Amino acid sequence: MTTIKHFINGAETAGTGGATQPVYNPATGAVSAQLHLASREDLDAAVAAAKAASEVWGEYSLAKRTAVLFKFRELVASHVDELAALVTAEHGKVLSDAAGEIGRGLEVIEFACGINQLLKGAYSDQASTGIDVFSFRQPVGVVAGITPFNFPVMVPLWMCPIAIAAGNAFILKPSERDPSAPMLLAKLWTEAGLPDGVFQVLHGGKDTVDGLLTHPDVDAISFVGSTPIAKYVHETATAHGKRVQALGGAKNHAIILPDADMDNAADHLSAAAFGSAGERCMAISVAVAVGGAADTLLGKVRERAEAIKVAEGTEPGADMGPVITAASKARVLKIVGEAADAGATLVVDGRDFTVPGKEDGYWVGPTLLDGVSTDMTAYTEEIFGPVLAVLRVDTVEEGIALINSNPYGNGTAIFTSSGANARKFQRGVHVGMIGINVPVPVPVAYHSFGGWKNSLFGDKHIYGEEGVAFYTRAKVVTSRWPEPSHASDASYNFPSN
Repeated sequence: MTTIKHFINGAETAGTGGATQPVYNPATGAVSAQLHLASREDLDAAVAAAKAASEVWGEYSLAKRTAVLFKFRELVASHVDELAALVTAEHGKVLSDAAGEIGRGLEVIEFACGINQLLKGAYSDQASTGIDVFSFRQPVGVVAGITPFNFPVMVPLWMCPIAIAAGNAFILKPSERDPSAPMLLAKLWTEAGLPDGVFQVLHGGKDTVDGLLTHPDVDAISFVGSTPIAKYVHETATAHGKRVQALGGAKNHAIILPDADMDNAADHLSAAAFGSAGERCMAISVAVAVGGAADTLLGKVRERAEAIKVAEGTEPGADMGPVITAASKARVLKIVGEAADAGATLVVDGRDFTVPGKEDGYWVGPTLLDGVSTDMTAYTEEIFGPVLAVLRVDTVEEGIALINSNPYGNGTAIFTSSGANARKFQRGVHVGMIGINVPVPVPVAYHSFGGWKNSLFGDKHIYGEEGVAFYTRAKVVTSRWPEPSHASDASYNFPSN
């Protein structure tokens, strides 16, 4: 049986704790590895190593830091296939989707390679007589990243390249469900020349998370996960004096107007709802059909849902794999059943889907629900499964009001050929990321990712310029070098000129 260890201070280690837990292949339901879980002693050792490393790494020149980033970028690019295979084996998503998430992670590494421009500060000469004022940014110190199962490479790469390029040490606490790819990232950082202790991987559950949130030598927390946990992370870490960005859940709507290209809309809705088995915080899980768009849209999405090839992620031509765990499958089936019992129409029912020869896998087929109302759990809950719920409204204004009444504000989209309605939508919705004829509007790396309302706790979005601001602290220096003959012209008044 394969065992997966921690990566602490430049080396793999089983740690001092004796606890382990199984890692599963979702396509078969079989145990693929045993994961070592951190003890408090392991956590303290990792934080101590990070603290010591941050004090050294933070003094490295920008040229030396970015040289490591460029090398790391090349190593990740040359290991895409290996990383993707690890993701597919433990998450279940198809290989092409796994490679796609690594590609988006590479974008952030490339952004971090150019961080020098964003750290250079500003200078004001002769702000007052004989006085100059200048600013610059310094690293915060030790950063902990707590990341979810659904993107075991991309989300860590949303965080650590920028944090490390800015001069911090980074401790990654990945999901226990798919921990192997983060371990390969640790090895690639080392191969790139990163000093020991600057990037570490610590595995564990709630005790490990709480230890990071409350440890006095951890300076900042980056988190991506569900809204209840994001709120807990933000409240706990903030109460312990830490800087926190905590990204929560979503219920992403797409409005489809009658003037939309219905084939284009159906293609993209199907991919956005069923890709990665719907286990994406930017998945479209609600289609809001305006006026006469509903029946045409339903027919076209149904055709596409029924044509999706659901199979093990390594199978050629596979479009969608299983969900992550047996518990996730049971939850999806429960919510779909509740919707059907409450009066929703099952246009496509994926509850009984299975793959021959892999009946113990965690399979759920694409599911399309019509006639969903806002009081059904299929609407109120973030399902995190391959389920698209269709609601019907009469006007675009009614659709915007529906979106704004939802407690989440992560992503949304509109499909239309009307520039006027698109502009009304983009200005009117209370959502952080918006797509116009784009179903999954994840910003490129030089913008920032983050939602509104219950989808974000903290004031800084992730990666981009806001990410740089989060992982650094600003200093402003007011400097005076008086001539000896004027050295004692102090005043009790507040000088202004």
